[in-house]
Amino acid sequence: MPLILGFLMNQHTNPHTALRRSALSNCLVQLGCAVALATSHAAMAQTQASEGRQGFELSAELFYQLLIAEIQATQNDPGSAFSLMLDAAKRTQNPDLFRRAVDMALQGRAGNSALAATRDWAQALPNSEEPYRYELQILLALNRPADISRALQNLIRLTPADQRNSVINAIPNTLARAADKTAAYSAAQTALRAALADRTTAASAWSALGRMSLDLKDGAGALASARNAIQADPISTAAISLVLDLFENQIAEAEILIQDFLARPATAAPEMHTRTALQYARLLIEQRRDADALAQLSQLIQRQPQQAEAWLLQGIVQNQLRQPQAAQTSLTRFLELAPQMPAEQAQRGQTQAYLQLAHIAEQRNDFAAALAWLDRINDTTQLFTAQARRASVIGKQGRVDEARRLIQSLPDRGPDDLRRKMLAEAQLLRDLKRYNDAFEVYGKAVERFPDEPNYLYEQAMMAERAGNLERMEVLLRSLMAKHPDFYHAYNALGYSFADRNVRLPEAKSLIQRALAAAPNNAYILDSLGWVEFRMGNHAEALRILQQAYAIEPDAEIAAHLGEVHWVLQQRDEALKIWREGLLLDAANTTLQETLKRFRVKP
Repeated sequence: MPLILGFLMNQHTNPHTALRRSALSNCLVQLGCAVALATSHAAMAQTQASEGRQGFELSAELFYQLLIAEIQATQNDPGSAFSLMLDAAKRTQNPDLFRRAVDMALQGRAGNSALAATRDWAQALPNSEEPYRYELQILLALNRPADISRALQNLIRLTPADQRNSVINAIPNTLARAADKTAAYSAAQTALRAALADRTTAASAWSALGRMSLDLKDGAGALASARNAIQADPISTAAISLVLDLFENQIAEAEILIQDFLARPATAAPEMHTRTALQYARLLIEQRRDADALAQLSQLIQRQPQQAEAWLLQGIVQNQLRQPQAAQTSLTRFLELAPQMPAEQAQRGQTQAYLQLAHIAEQRNDFAAALAWLDRINDTTQLFTAQARRASVIGKQGRVDEARRLIQSLPDRGPDDLRRKMLAEAQLLRDLKRYNDAFEVYGKAVERFPDEPNYLYEQAMMAERAGNLERMEVLLRSLMAKHPDFYHAYNALGYSFADRNVRLPEAKSLIQRALAAAPNNAYILDSLGWVEFRMGNHAEALRILQQAYAIEPDAEIAAHLGEVHWVLQQRDEALKIWREGLLLDAANTTLQETLKRFRVKP
């Protein structure tokens, strides 16, 4: 220490150039930082010792070693700094010095040195979980997921029993960034062996492995893990959450597990039972299984008539099923119960209810009531949605130019706002059957965003609606040339040919190309079934259309499927399917035209 101070004094009393003074200034700053850090280590050691924790006796020699280590760290010599700090940590067995040694290695981008330091740390303090946390993160950063088992296993072992499930539940997210997900899964499986055998942690451990299997696209493995988790603990939050995620990811067998859980008495875990029922209903709505969602919500409301969110979801589903009176009753009941909810959640729900009620009034042509509901929305995040709905109401009153100006006057703070405004205006004109005007708006969107295929596609669809079939074909073929993977274009052109009963071999070829890109798309299957019907292949058309309708119950698919049944002299089946189609969408143009052609009364 005196040598360092003497050196600095000599520098100070022997001034030369500005450069030398600058170097002296930097040196003083670095020394000041190093002294501060070394002094901090000393103060921490004294505090820890006074509190009976793992402190250490700070000798002059040790203080000098820490000081030199910090000086070398500031002078871009991380290797020497790390060696000195790690030596001090091992001699004192102090966690703060081990932590500092690891940080020095990481700052010097010496990952393997940092890893070695964590292992020395764990050896010195075998009952501390912190070195294993560092080891896990370093191994992931080094892209060595196969080596993480030891760290994971010790982390779980050292975590207090009441917190162990939380640590296990966090494993999938922790390992999600691993490049080799298979190796990470294998390592987690090894680390969780003890947890799988412990009844208090088995459900969480199986759920963690299930989530990692799902990340690996191994649906069967994820489902098996979910079943094991539920068997270990039928009311495990982690297990039920996994099952819901499996169902959301189109793993149909998971639905049985959800239904089994909901069939149990709710008394064991009432809050989780309610959350599960609501989430299951939401997922059914997303999958357009509105009738099933309505049944679930009705059961929940019967058990818990004060459950506000269930009333809201029921109102939304009833509106989608075209049950306006029932929907209005449910939504009104939600608004009565909403004040019991947390303020932010209540406001979001009220906004949804007001929008739904405005839509119901609009469908009744009660435009004054629709605008009154919209006026009650005070959620600024929903300003655009509310104004777009207000424009729709104004447009239906014949004030189309005013409606367009209302949308155009919305804030335009960047490309995303401009996109939303253009799409809202085009949708308004489309709903009002102003197809030529909608064609022009989509054309402007194509000019402004030439790399967005959806806008060119929608422009082509507006050309078709306006009766300009030649223009539609030109646009769709242009879209195919620019975006060969945009399968909707092939399907649209193929269906147009099939519907007009022209160029059927080409239509089939186009549709088959679209189906190769999206083999389970119900609407493309509908197109293929329709072209088979036009080509006289009635049995094959029936098979394909039944497959499409099973995937997506839709009024237009119902129209086509019913027609094939009718032509095959299966009149009862045809009438049954058409009735279902009317329940789905009584205003569907294709279905209405089909019924009119066969002189079937709705």
